[in-house]
Amino acid sequence: MASSSAVPSSASAAAAIAVAAAVLLLAAIGAQAETRKYQFDVRMASVTRLCGTKSIVTVNGQYPGPTLFAREGDHVEVAVVNRSPYNVSLHWHGVRQLLSGWADGPSYITQCPIQPGGSYVYRYQIVGQRGTLWWHAHISWLRATLYGPIVILPPAGVPYPFPKPDEEVPLMLGEWWRNDTEAVIAQALRTGGGPDISDAYTINGLPGPLYNCSAPQDTFRLKVRPGRTYMLRLINAALNDELFFSVANHTLTVVDVDALYVKPFTVDTLVIAPGQTSNVLLAAKPAYPGARYYMEARPYTNTQGTFDNTTVAGILEYEDPSSAAASSSNLPIFAPTLPQINDTNFVANYTAKLRSLASATYPAAVPQSIDRRFFFTVGLGTHPCAVNGTCQGPNGSRFAASINNVSFMLPTTALLEAHFAGRSNGVYATDFPAVPLMPFNYTGPPPNNTNVMNGTKVVVLPFGTTVELVLQDTSILGAESHPLHLHGFNFYVVGQGFGNFDPASDPAKFNLVDPVERNTVGVPAGGWVAIRFRADNPGVWFMHCHLEVHMSWGLKMAWLVQDGSLPNQKLPPPPSDLPQC
Repeated sequence: MASSSAVPSSASAAAAIAVAAAVLLLAAIGAQAETRKYQFDVRMASVTRLCGTKSIVTVNGQYPGPTLFAREGDHVEVAVVNRSPYNVSLHWHGVRQLLSGWADGPSYITQCPIQPGGSYVYRYQIVGQRGTLWWHAHISWLRATLYGPIVILPPAGVPYPFPKPDEEVPLMLGEWWRNDTEAVIAQALRTGGGPDISDAYTINGLPGPLYNCSAPQDTFRLKVRPGRTYMLRLINAALNDELFFSVANHTLTVVDVDALYVKPFTVDTLVIAPGQTSNVLLAAKPAYPGARYYMEARPYTNTQGTFDNTTVAGILEYEDPSSAAASSSNLPIFAPTLPQINDTNFVANYTAKLRSLASATYPAAVPQSIDRRFFFTVGLGTHPCAVNGTCQGPNGSRFAASINNVSFMLPTTALLEAHFAGRSNGVYATDFPAVPLMPFNYTGPPPNNTNVMNGTKVVVLPFGTTVELVLQDTSILGAESHPLHLHGFNFYVVGQGFGNFDPASDPAKFNLVDPVERNTVGVPAGGWVAIRFRADNPGVWFMHCHLEVHMSWGLKMAWLVQDGSLPNQKLPPPPSDLPQC
């Protein structure tokens, strides 16, 4: 059984996990698709980490927040009451939201935020997904603490396409700041410089024993029994860092990413970008080993700036059948060997192993013919400093980020409302460039002019359009990996490489048979990635970098998918309780 002290309340973590296990057990004995209802009270709670206490935004006083359990096919209703002093919206990361775009959650895209004292009921159905997703705040930097797992079980009676694990444990990787994260990003946006980095990484909200001043109870401990198999439901909820993850002297078999099955493969270490999830099987040793093992995560990054170069650890402990009550603190403890922080080759080799199951039951429906092709450059740039201003970005400018040189500006009216009401004029423009307006050597020496333009622009797609999108990293202010998340759709990662994408030769290497299906993909540092999807979900859908600092600087855009001709291809009207701006 897993144990943790991540919930700052009188209930013990062991009890919380027991409740979760009970829910899973009840779900496993044959219940059919149903409506799962949850109550989320967003409120402040006092939490102590690393010898400091601060007030954070939570759901129901829990950090991380409560787990949502559902089966594939279930309807979900989450009644959210905002008792915090901040505007809030919640996003159900990776949920397709078929014909339920009003429940997607990004502020000023599909809804206005829930104001303090306000409420909203998110209603959606889980369709064609099973595995692990997660929910988080989708406004400012509130998701630093406002997040939790979504566990999606197969329909009743449908087995996993791999050996059933004995136990399942969510593991959320996050970041911790001693300072108020809303003050951190506010200062960065005010000065135009980079934000202060986090003070620690966390596993299920706990920084672990490798940090100075970390209390004994602030280490996540996973207790296992010899001979059993455990499914770790890994979620990278960190704001700004891709992470390596490994368990000392144990292997991990990857069976699912972003709530979609993959061909199983076994590794010692995996890499997981912010926003991504991965289900992995950990086989416990056949006999009691008389040792403990660190579960560690630390960043993968190519940034030229500062970053949190620390390591979070949890502890894997075995139950001793001969003396179950004895203390394990005097046992030897082993640590894994993680890749170098900038090991891009490791990341490329790992991602190349990911393949869709592509079976008769779980086919890979990769679009074989393409209606629209897009080429988007993604990367950093600058805005000029205001007259008589003092800015802390490159050469006295302000940091910015862009897609095809457009730094996205959030409107004051939600895009989906404006689209549905036919009042887009003055809210957004429909001329988002399909290719860079000024081509250059994207991964070579940067151009002299690093300025980017501001705009609230969308791409309009007729219903059913098949799309191929190449995302190209740029080296304008240094090549970096960018995890891009697309709301409302899964997509197939058909190709990737380093350097500049070559439209003449690279498409011939695309995998159109069993490419991995995801909702979040890392654009390689100094490279490109190609994805394909079918625009079969009407609404307005956000695409953005899941490094929160890059999104804050404008690395985001939106797709507007028009209604289809059939009744079941049309976006329904907004719910009566949709928050207003």
